[in-house]
Amino acid sequence: MKILFTGASSFTGYWFVKELVAAGHDVVVPFRRQLSDYGESGRRARIDRVAKICRPVFGVSFGDERFLQLVKEGRWDLLCHHAAEVSDYRSPDFDVVRAVENNCRGLAKVLDALLESGCRKIVLTGSVFENDEGAGTEPLGAFSPYGLSKGLTWELFRFYSQSRAMDLGKFVIPNPFGPYEEPRFIHYLLKNWFGGKTPSVNTPRYVRDNIPVSLLALVYSNFAETLSTGQSRLGPSGYVESQGAFARRVARETGKRLGLPCEVALNEQTDFSEPLVRINTDRVDISALDWSEERAWNEFAEYYDRLMRPAT
Repeated sequence: MKILFTGASSFTGYWFVKELVAAGHDVVVPFRRQLSDYGESGRRARIDRVAKICRPVFGVSFGDERFLQLVKEGRWDLLCHHAAEVSDYRSPDFDVVRAVENNCRGLAKVLDALLESGCRKIVLTGSVFENDEGAGTEPLGAFSPYGLSKGLTWELFRFYSQSRAMDLGKFVIPNPFGPYEEPRFIHYLLKNWFGGKTPSVNTPRYVRDNIPVSLLALVYSNFAETLSTGQSRLGPSGYVESQGAFARRVARETGKRLGLPCEVALNEQTDFSEPLVRINTDRVDISALDWSEERAWNEFAEYYDRLMRPAT
């Protein structure tokens, strides 16, 4: 397939593009800024890797005139809209209206241009943290203003694609982890272990759905390839467990591979501002995929060993 993929500079976006290319697809990836504007960041590192395996187009934002021109220049089989406004996504002051506007700019014109190019299929990325997604503590409201923006984006895509009889798939992401991730919880754990310290987990009772990103990418590629007629949805699930249990899992798998004393302290949780449980519900049939849990953990450990082990 010839695929137009937005959001390839993100952690999951990089992995999704990598897997789509490995499956033999021709992928074109627009980026909002010029290459020089990304500086020396983790995002820039992912862009550099993506640019080696597919065609990058810089200075193009979803729905703007350059994006519409890009759509009109080719014959597309699939639009993968993975890009989303994420600036200050953890903040209660996250601008929902601005985010939805950026996520859906010129949506009707984009869909019409896709139809003219012969494309009738779209995969939109969703989040388990948006309203009415996954399972867990009721009611299943939006986790945050960011989650609300993702839910509203879905509603707009659903409305405009349905009115054009286009096939729309929603791929719902839980908590992915793995190489080239942004420096968040996993990075905090590994940084402490490599520094000879014991990290603390302040919210060990939250039950979340952590999934290796390499597995998530395989499932995404398969979902894109087999997108059904009409509207469909998939929310793949990984390690469903408390954050305390997950931290211990990471410690166990990392410690035995790198020879580090990976201890972890589980603090008494006092902050319950988020839902106690929020998980995806679609179990992944690993036997049907070319994926190895052992290999994934090996790659995970090797990546952080290169990233964090002090030079000798």
